[in-house]
Amino acid sequence: MANAKAQQTRAFEFINPAGLYDPSANGYSHIARLGMGARIAFIAGQGGETPDGSLSPDFRLQVRQALDNLAVAAAAVGANLQGVVKQTMLVVDHDEKKLHILGEEFARAYGPGMMPTATLIPVPRLALDGMLFEVEAIVAISAE
Repeated sequence: MANAKAQQTRAFEFINPAGLYDPSANGYSHIARLGMGARIAFIAGQGGETPDGSLSPDFRLQVRQALDNLAVAAAAVGANLQGVVKQTMLVVDHDEKKLHILGEEFARAYGPGMMPTATLIPVPRLALDGMLFEVEAIVAISAE
């Protein structure tokens, strides 16, 4: 894989090929390729609701809670956030400030290294009043 930056994990690898900009500051990678025998799970959109159903009015806190919720869902299938290969994010009234918050919160949640592939979709509204962020994911589960 000439001129490409890649990170191999047990179930998949992320690839940022030469010729595409480096997306790491925005919290994602361009490509994820599953390895042989990997299984996948599809996790429905997780918002920033706490276990009692409440939502903070703060965008950053909703993103943080949504990623914590995603981690709980991943754990339920024997995975963790490092197994997320693809995520789709829905952001109410998206702007550059929110993009920077997303990058910071993804770095906090996912740790060092390459980030999952991602698509961000700006939306005017989400399912619940006051909901500002939602993330759905595809998670790779090691065949071991």
